[in-house]
Amino acid sequence: MNKKVFIQDLGSIGYQEAWDTQVSIFDTIVAAKMANRNNDTSFATENYLLFVEHPHVYTLGKSGDLSNLLLNENQLKEKGATFYKSNRGGDITYHGPGQIVGYPIFDLENFFTDIHKYLRFLEEAIVLTLKDYGLKAERSPGETGVWFDVGTPFARKICALGVRCSRWVSMHGFALNVNVDLGYFDNIIPCGIKGKAVTSMEAELGRKIPEKEVKQKIAKHLAQLFEIEFVYD
Repeated sequence: MNKKVFIQDLGSIGYQEAWDTQVSIFDTIVAAKMANRNNDTSFATENYLLFVEHPHVYTLGKSGDLSNLLLNENQLKEKGATFYKSNRGGDITYHGPGQIVGYPIFDLENFFTDIHKYLRFLEEAIVLTLKDYGLKAERSPGETGVWFDVGTPFARKICALGVRCSRWVSMHGFALNVNVDLGYFDNIIPCGIKGKAVTSMEAELGRKIPEKEVKQKIAKHLAQLFEIEFVYD
């Protein structure tokens, strides 16, 4: 069991490049697990956490509904945005500048083999991060992610989650709206959920938030929840 996690901030990077990077790490971990499963009992797989920021892009989960994208190909170009069908869970979402995207590529056998618990821990790390800024966020029953004012007409989402897990190795992850242009969410039905708004830390607090500081706080809470020892790569 290895709870060390290599943490990397890749900065602004295209969605396809980030996906390719994830797949390369994911495939390496899975191959190592398969090669060593019945051999070296002391063998431990590696874990990674990638922080990225994407140029304007809309992504659709494997079970998502394309009709939740409200732009055609020409309109996407006019917005300076791209579109990808992803193999993550969830429906449609937006990534762009001012949003912190985290991709944990964990071998969950190093932690626990429970996808539900894994998702709740990711959500909890964001809830605790927002609490550090005086914001009271919570979960919405039956709706993955992190929200404000659940159960009221003012319910609004601040963090989306969508993951994939195979052989207990995770990829994809979470997207926290920090200083993002919320206007881009008007071009989709976010996560396929009608009638609920999207917000950001900037919108809630009325000021720009240092994204490096937020990443540090997210990492701190992930470390506490998963009992991680981060290795800065």
